[in-house]
Amino acid sequence: MTDLFSHPWFSGLFGDAETQEIWSAERSLTHMLAFEAAYSRGLGAIGRIPAEQADAAAAWIEQAVPGMDTLRAGTMADGLPVPALVQALRSDAGPLAPAIHTGTTSQDVMDTALALTLRETSNLLQTRLSQLSDMLGDLSEQFSERKIMGRTRMQAALPVTVGHRIGTWRSPLHAFHHSIEDIRPKIERVQLGGPVGDGQTIGTARRDLATHIANSLGLHDVDHGWQTDRNGLVDYANLLSRISGSLGKIGQDICLMAQEGVDEITLSGGGTSSAMPHKQNPILAELLVTLARFNATQISGMHHALVHEQERSGSAWALEWMILPIMAQTTARSLTAATTLCSQIVSIGVAPA
Repeated sequence: MTDLFSHPWFSGLFGDAETQEIWSAERSLTHMLAFEAAYSRGLGAIGRIPAEQADAAAAWIEQAVPGMDTLRAGTMADGLPVPALVQALRSDAGPLAPAIHTGTTSQDVMDTALALTLRETSNLLQTRLSQLSDMLGDLSEQFSERKIMGRTRMQAALPVTVGHRIGTWRSPLHAFHHSIEDIRPKIERVQLGGPVGDGQTIGTARRDLATHIANSLGLHDVDHGWQTDRNGLVDYANLLSRISGSLGKIGQDICLMAQEGVDEITLSGGGTSSAMPHKQNPILAELLVTLARFNATQISGMHHALVHEQERSGSAWALEWMILPIMAQTTARSLTAATTLCSQIVSIGVAPA
């Protein structure tokens, strides 16, 4: 069984084509090649090799199209695709080969490619957070003065305005937008530690080279490698779960508001039952709850991935590959599901007499 994001029919519910493209193998390969080209040009910029050779090597890398079968076979043998990628780049490069990948390592390539992927992901999430906030703002303007029963511990308490309920849904979104902006320097950063993380194969010009690569790729520079310091990635995963969790609260509220006998919200669309055609199930509201709970279960795995032994871990690193892309897709889908759900709201609460 394939994952639900690409499953032949479950992808209609769980899938998010835009995020899948961002996290696709093809996009990742593009980012890895971008790093290799920037690295070669950087070697020329710091005087390690002649500038003409560096530019020619970068141009060679940029036109390369390594085959996916080659990278798949290489990953099976080496545990990651970079050795096969470098071999493919160097095999026909002739005198340019020494200007390709010399002094760097697989983790530099893959972590910098990940940083580029996270930048695209964050851009998408911020756009979708703004769209959802605007949608909730419109609903608040339309229904804010209406009343619904406020409930504590799922029991009737005192009446509240619809505006109050929507306000509790909307208030975290602006903060999440800023949280994404604040975390960018911790995750959208170049990795350049070399084979053991201390940059010794690059030498004293490592910082200048890192700055050159960062400027070329539009990433943040750092004065040290983060091969075994994965706190930024875990903080990002926590943020993803917080976003989907807050959207899960919206979904849970709408599920309860839509219950027969409560009838505090009217939705267009909805799902049918194979056995009870009179039913109209709040599918997207339920989905938000599911996605929130799924992301929450992934957090412990990302915390396990903090345990990088010595100067590089194969197992902890691979755990990130399994978890973080799924969390990103889950969060992105939560935002589209929430926005679509809000667009299906026909009425909330009781209109003033």
